[in-house]
Amino acid sequence: MKHSLYLAAIAIIAFFSTCSHTGSKQQETISNEREKALKTLKDSLQRITEKYPGEIGIAILTDCRDTVTVNNTDKYPLMSVFKLHQAISLCHLFEQNGISLDTVVNIKRHQLNPDTWSPMLKDFSQNPISISVRDLLRYTLMQSDNNASNYMFENIESVNDADKFIATHIPRESFKLKVTEAQMWDNHALCYENHSSPLGAALLINRLFTDSIIGKVNRDFICTTLKECKTGTDRIVAPIKDKTGVTIAHKTGSGFRDDNGILSAHNDVGFIELPDGRHYTLAVLVKNFNGNETEAAKSIADISATVYSILTDKIYR
Repeated sequence: MKHSLYLAAIAIIAFFSTCSHTGSKQQETISNEREKALKTLKDSLQRITEKYPGEIGIAILTDCRDTVTVNNTDKYPLMSVFKLHQAISLCHLFEQNGISLDTVVNIKRHQLNPDTWSPMLKDFSQNPISISVRDLLRYTLMQSDNNASNYMFENIESVNDADKFIATHIPRESFKLKVTEAQMWDNHALCYENHSSPLGAALLINRLFTDSIIGKVNRDFICTTLKECKTGTDRIVAPIKDKTGVTIAHKTGSGFRDDNGILSAHNDVGFIELPDGRHYTLAVLVKNFNGNETEAAKSIADISATVYSILTDKIYR
């Protein structure tokens, strides 16, 4: 556990230069150019956040161990991004107990909320619904299904236990999980109880893809499922989906509106793999947005486009 926390702490330190193995003078030149590129990136992202009517936090981790953050405080509502935390922790629980994700559970329809976001409830007409835990996770990760998430938290692993496990892999001070989708449905104000810094969210998805925080089989399952995510394709995905050879895995989260029409959250956290083998992680968490969902999504798309442009420029390489 101490080793895992040490690795997470190392990832927070910005501006490491480990991508090149050239001579010292050439390496110094490359390092200076990369540092300039990263400053340009940070300044550009800061300007984007100032254009929009909300609080926007950003974290970027590159495979060169560079870290760039903007407005990085632990105060952003995670919304459905926390289903990634849930999936990772539940897979660990099953591994510890020698249980297969293909285990089938029977869910009575009266246990489910007919009014919340739930593609699963529409796809299954029978009562009870017989479904594997693997497919419950697919519904939560690919379509952000609230009923599937609620069932697993209420019957398999609690929010508190998931919170404790994730805290062994990313800094405790970077996030907190306290409530389920069901509790947030009953009281929208509770959405602020599940919160994260942008860097906390970025560290988690980055460790999922680059480290052994759970077993390989389940890790590959979650990573593949995130690449098939169907929600929020107008956010991180939008400006880079047609780039040749680029692979995007991501998890979104969308918030409620208060009585004044303020959008509590609009999020996306992604792991982007480039055709030359490089990769980077991008987390954008939007809080208290005084505009519509289309505008909030555009703020994330603008950030994604800027990050892609600078990190794929030959100067940064």
